[in-house]
Amino acid sequence: MKTAFLFPGQASQKVGMGVDLYHETDLGKKYFDLANKIMGLDLRDIIFNGPDETLKQTQFTQPAIYLVSVILGELLLQKNIIPFAVTGHSLGEYSALAISGAFSFETGLKLIKLRAESMQKAGEIMNGTMAAIIGLDKDKIEEICGKSNEKGIVVPANFNAPGQIVISGEVEAVNYAMNLAKEAGARKVIMLNVSGAFHSPLMSNAKEALTDKLNSIEISDTNFPIYSNVTAKPVIKSEEIRERLIQQLENAILWQDSILNMIKDGVTNFLEVGPGRILQGLTKRIDRNVNSSGIETNNDVNSYTNE
Repeated sequence: MKTAFLFPGQASQKVGMGVDLYHETDLGKKYFDLANKIMGLDLRDIIFNGPDETLKQTQFTQPAIYLVSVILGELLLQKNIIPFAVTGHSLGEYSALAISGAFSFETGLKLIKLRAESMQKAGEIMNGTMAAIIGLDKDKIEEICGKSNEKGIVVPANFNAPGQIVISGEVEAVNYAMNLAKEAGARKVIMLNVSGAFHSPLMSNAKEALTDKLNSIEISDTNFPIYSNVTAKPVIKSEEIRERLIQQLENAILWQDSILNMIKDGVTNFLEVGPGRILQGLTKRIDRNVNSSGIETNNDVNSYTNE
């Protein structure tokens, strides 16, 4: 059975996640303590005690999810649970790369810290938002975004699953696109509680800072294929990984295509490694015939067998 690890992105966080990892595993304690030093603040306290509104802030959410996800992933590897391939949703791509050996936990967290801070600042410089549209296909969403560009920048940002697409851009343009989507028969149109227009051209300011940082670090070829967010295809080579991470900030997440390509390449078992169950739900919407489960706690790690 070929297993893929899936690593979650923003919106999967919850106060109290990882408490057991910190108290019950040496690796968890080591990485939580390291994270506090790298972040220059008590990230552990924010994760364990909140409040929720603080943990939801991009500059804390991203490092927090990365921290918990990588601990869980490394604990699985220590048990000799080795994935055939990996991928991650937006931020989760960094967790996937750390687990794959592209860079160390510390290097990844420094990248995430810069990424989160840069995205937060970009959102303040260029006021934008995102919205989820349920029940319309890809062609219709692209047509709606095209029509809405007369009001400003708006683009498809996440192709998550059949009939579940997120758009991103300037506030007026997103609002206009939301109205067009309702008129076109969308089942649901939901404004997302985010601090910027992620995966759109409005992230150009964040891209510059992240590009400089990515070009300054050493990235290794990965130990197993990682399916890239921006191409939905497997990559292993370090230079291609660098390029894809730079592109990711301004380009759409091709999640549905990534999962379908993994299935085509023989994956039958998907394991969401990290907090929440969002990716398990998306996987089932993409293909109900595959196995989909999650690893959120130390107990999950200890009880999991890849058979």
